[in-house]
Amino acid sequence: MNKKQVLETIDKSKLVAVVRVDHPDQIDPTVDALLAGGIHVIELTMTIPDVLRYVPALKSRVGSKMVLGIGSVLNGDMAREVVASGASFIVSPILRKDIVDVAREAGVAVSVGAFSPTEIQTAWEYGTDVVKVFPAGELGPSFIKGVRAPMPHLKLLPTGGVSESNAGEWLSAGCFALGIGNALVDIKAIREGNYQVLTQKAEGLVRAVAQWKESVKPG
Repeated sequence: MNKKQVLETIDKSKLVAVVRVDHPDQIDPTVDALLAGGIHVIELTMTIPDVLRYVPALKSRVGSKMVLGIGSVLNGDMAREVVASGASFIVSPILRKDIVDVAREAGVAVSVGAFSPTEIQTAWEYGTDVVKVFPAGELGPSFIKGVRAPMPHLKLLPTGGVSESNAGEWLSAGCFALGIGNALVDIKAIREGNYQVLTQKAEGLVRAVAQWKESVKPG
């Protein structure tokens, strides 16, 4: 899947599951549970021990069903490692031009983080494909709407503060897609081996997005 297709998939699904687990053994059952619930864009974080070692096997196993990216990337060197692993997109919680440069050179989709309107526009000027607004829970959907009023060219992906109950509100504010961590990837349920909880939460979020799409459909 090329960069254009990756971004089109994210745009269509509107949901990026941020998977931050304690141990690599939890990756496969977590991914399977999310896929079963209808989530098809998954971001594994660099905070998972040796996470990049597991990317090739995971893509081989379920790559036809999902788009796999790596998040919590903090500098250009880490971005190069992500590219080498075969991940389809790169996400950073911070604003770093070297991460964008590595991704663009490799032809890999990238989303770097920003918080203020100035940082958001700077990230866009650096060449990021999507701006990760983080931590978005501190800001809310009204912030997204306010930023995009004078800058409608921006593609924004808020992460933090997104849930099934407010997903439609975020999307109506003008978000390109939504990053969901704890509200979807329930670490308590994972530690207890109760992965069905993740599937149920995923189904709820997918349903919320479908309802929003139906509500804004022309005619």
